[in-house]
Amino acid sequence: MHIQKFIENYKNHPVLFVGTGISLRYLNNSYTWDGLLRFIARELKGNDEYYLDIKSQCHNDGSYQYDKIAKLLEEEFNKSLLHDRNGQFKSVNDKFYEYMASDISVSRLKIYISMLLSSLDIRHELKSEISEFKKIRKNVGSIITTNYDCLIESIFEFQPLIGNDILLSNPYGSVYKIHGCISTPTKIIITSDDYSRFDGKYELIRAQLLSIFIHNPIIFLGYSIGDENIKSLLKTIFTYVEPNSDSANKIRANFLLVEHDAGSQSVEICEHDIDLEGFSTIRINKIKTDNFVAIYEAISNLVLPVSAMDIRKVQNVVKEIYAGGSIKVSITEDLDTLDNGDKILAIGSAKTIVYSYQSSAEMMANYFSILDESNAQLLLLINKYKFQKEQYFPIFGFSSICLDITKADDLKIQQAAKLERSLEAISGRCRTAHRRVEDIMTDDQISENSKDSAILWGVMNNLIELNDVEAYLRSYVHEAIVHTNYRKLICAYDLKRYG
Repeated sequence: MHIQKFIENYKNHPVLFVGTGISLRYLNNSYTWDGLLRFIARELKGNDEYYLDIKSQCHNDGSYQYDKIAKLLEEEFNKSLLHDRNGQFKSVNDKFYEYMASDISVSRLKIYISMLLSSLDIRHELKSEISEFKKIRKNVGSIITTNYDCLIESIFEFQPLIGNDILLSNPYGSVYKIHGCISTPTKIIITSDDYSRFDGKYELIRAQLLSIFIHNPIIFLGYSIGDENIKSLLKTIFTYVEPNSDSANKIRANFLLVEHDAGSQSVEICEHDIDLEGFSTIRINKIKTDNFVAIYEAISNLVLPVSAMDIRKVQNVVKEIYAGGSIKVSITEDLDTLDNGDKILAIGSAKTIVYSYQSSAEMMANYFSILDESNAQLLLLINKYKFQKEQYFPIFGFSSICLDITKADDLKIQQAAKLERSLEAISGRCRTAHRRVEDIMTDDQISENSKDSAILWGVMNNLIELNDVEAYLRSYVHEAIVHTNYRKLICAYDLKRYG
């Protein structure tokens, strides 16, 4: 089956289960488990021999036990740094003593891992593919990852959750970092002792994740077919679900494993049997390819009744209701008598609620997010808005990804004319020849209130690079987005970028 056809059958927002392969694909500074431990051992000892020695001690039944290798390496690493305070790893020791001064016990090895993976060295040749990856955000419920780095939350802008935070989480818009994160070295899970503690303490977390797996389509990215994380997950699920039941068949139909195959452009999904070694043989869906763009496009093109973004908004409000917030809740009809298709949930002011789930002002504030996601479904709301003659609205970019905006042509004429009038009203002091936003911001001859007008002049006269303007707009303080200066500037950028 073609990947597009397979994804079209989803009735709910998919959840991503992301492994090391994704970080290896998009980052220059990423490692396999073996590669990470080997690199640290080489930095510690100056060659590979020490690592090969401890690796030989942890070979069992045809495979290496990397959690046990990590334990031996951690012991040696911590001991070496203890006796060499100001040597090669001085910065690690500095950080270690900062933690200990605050009564936070942490392994020096885990501090070093957090330093190694702290920066995101993106592979420039794959930036366009990462842009396609980002577009699926509107259709993804949540993400579960075993990776320590912060790549996923930086791309999706989801809330990272570590350890017990997972128990109090909002299932939509979250990144469940089940093996820890570099932001909190104390919670990194890498050694055999860490995994033993994890298995003993996180039964409730596993139960919550299990619920997600049963009720949502699951797409595995960055894992191989024989990965122990996948096998462990399947064993857990089918411990609670009878393998040959209707529920088991539904779960299997929702599972998709994306396995990397260098150079392959395949878009076809096939079935694959996974032997769970003495437990059972489970058949799941698999695509083996290097064409990740096709997968991302299929997920991005998925049309569901409500976007994941709006579910996140509703759940945030419901969470406040549960917490005893000051929100008033009114039930207008007997919900039990209504069919699902007749039910409407409205959260907001009783005076201002309309059937649209994002106002034109909100859409403008979310301008870059909507374009990043190519959220054409959301943009159809523009056909329902009533625009005032003097209202700023960035129609050019929106109409480039949604061709069904009926009033697009009229709005384009209106916006272009408004910007020309705004340009005529700019004072002489703001009509500068600066070619960078930074130069305008540091020009003492331009008042703070007039900075945006000077940038507007530069944009409309093609003096300032649009990438420079975009970076400035993306960094805008959210509270200031409602101001007219921002609206003028975003519309000028929009006209020049997409007009």
